[in-house]
Amino acid sequence: MKIILATTATALVLSAGLFSPAVANEAAIKARQSLMQLYAFNLGQLGAMAKGTMEYNAESAQAAADNLLAAASMNQMAMWPEGTDNAAMPGKTAALPEIWSTYPKIAENGQALVAAAENMASVAGNDLDSLRGAMGDVGKSCGGCHKSFRASDD
Repeated sequence: MKIILATTATALVLSAGLFSPAVANEAAIKARQSLMQLYAFNLGQLGAMAKGTMEYNAESAQAAADNLLAAASMNQMAMWPEGTDNAAMPGKTAALPEIWSTYPKIAENGQALVAAAENMASVAGNDLDSLRGAMGDVGKSCGGCHKSFRASDD
């Protein structure tokens, strides 16, 4: 019994660091960066088809558009805790403090992305012209956040 209690106590002490605010903030940053990679992967396929650098395939276009919509529709609140901006965590993120100081502006941009992704998902599998027609709003919604809330790579 003493061994079980000692082992449990040791495990609790060692795992306490896993739930510290700094670790939680880094996990939130990694989660949202991973989400951005999902956006980029699926948008990359759609964009390549729209530009003609990848052959249009209705099934692939629809899958990428559906994936984009699913990712955009996720509740991301836990991925954006205050204190996870580039000033608070330099070198970890490009997120600007304005995300939190101008809220709910970023939420409006997120809603625009969902609306653009819904439109893309409704037309991407129809034909290339429909996909091309939906790309502008998706790009505009992405740029709305990146221009206002993301530090440049300069």
